[in-house]
Amino acid sequence: MAAEAPRPAENLHRHLHAGTVIPAHPLALDSERRLDERRQRALTHYYLDAGAGGLAVAVHTTQFEIRDVGMFEPVLRMAAEEARERRSAGRPIAMVAGVVGPTDQALREAETARRLGYDLALLSPGGLGDHSEALLLERARQVAEVLPLFGFYLQPAVGGRRLSLDFWREFAEIPGVAAVKIAPFNRYATLDVVRGVCESSRRDDIALYTGNDDNIVADLLTPFDLVVAGEPVRKWIVGGLLGQWAVWTKAAVDILERIKRVRELPDGNELHRLLSLGARLTDANSAVFDAANGFAGVIAGVHEILKEQGLLEGTWCLDPNETLSPGQRDEIERVRRDYPELGDDAFVRERLGEWLAGEQ
Repeated sequence: MAAEAPRPAENLHRHLHAGTVIPAHPLALDSERRLDERRQRALTHYYLDAGAGGLAVAVHTTQFEIRDVGMFEPVLRMAAEEARERRSAGRPIAMVAGVVGPTDQALREAETARRLGYDLALLSPGGLGDHSEALLLERARQVAEVLPLFGFYLQPAVGGRRLSLDFWREFAEIPGVAAVKIAPFNRYATLDVVRGVCESSRRDDIALYTGNDDNIVADLLTPFDLVVAGEPVRKWIVGGLLGQWAVWTKAAVDILERIKRVRELPDGNELHRLLSLGARLTDANSAVFDAANGFAGVIAGVHEILKEQGLLEGTWCLDPNETLSPGQRDEIERVRRDYPELGDDAFVRERLGEWLAGEQ
């Protein structure tokens, strides 16, 4: 008889379902494109001090190329080490490791993440365009035997692919699936995930998280009221695992808490203010993620914000050609100027010295 697939601990299950902010952790490099350990650890302190309830490491924002230059395990280890003391004190922090590649590679990466103390594997379909949906599902089942899964609908613009409603329904039936990051940047595809989970027998076991950086607030404010087998079902997207939340994280935590209050006690005026804030956040995300240029400058845009705040020394990526697009810096300056309520510059200024010194 096969061993039962690992499941998240009960306290982590409650934490995920309550909804939290999970930044997609960037990679700190120096001018020689070597890992800047001091600033890498400082970023982790920033996110945890800002109130993030989890960290997603070795994901798209961390740059997939870390696997090619021997940084995959060191970067995972640093984040786990910095979170360990707080987790030991009883603070729930969902540690999510990005896992990519064909089944053999994904299994190796999941094993590494488990050994380093990670709770969940964010399983990316990126780069597997030759895999059928059936093969992707079998890959997921095997990885779920190593670590509980955080599913991932990755947008096609950065290497994802279209996945059917049937795929998500069957994916949700995998016992090890704990959550799904919905990031197709497409309302129809977003609804496919919600429907697929709701139509599965495990809908109450799976937490939905937005990865739609272009529609964050609306995703979190929308009650998805569906009908399954003739019965009404309501499902919320409870939190976010986002590259956008790798910047201005303290403000993101505050926005999520406001949204939670509105969901519990709806107030028309506050709802309107939040929807207005959501439109501003989408505008800001278009600058940071470089939507005008097909997201070519997405990672450099995140780095630009963190550089301006002093958390990173520069915007360097492992690929020297991965830089800000023409005009992108001006767009970032515009949204920083026009939407100060989205930022957390004062919070960072107050604590930056501590984080860079490695203090908690």
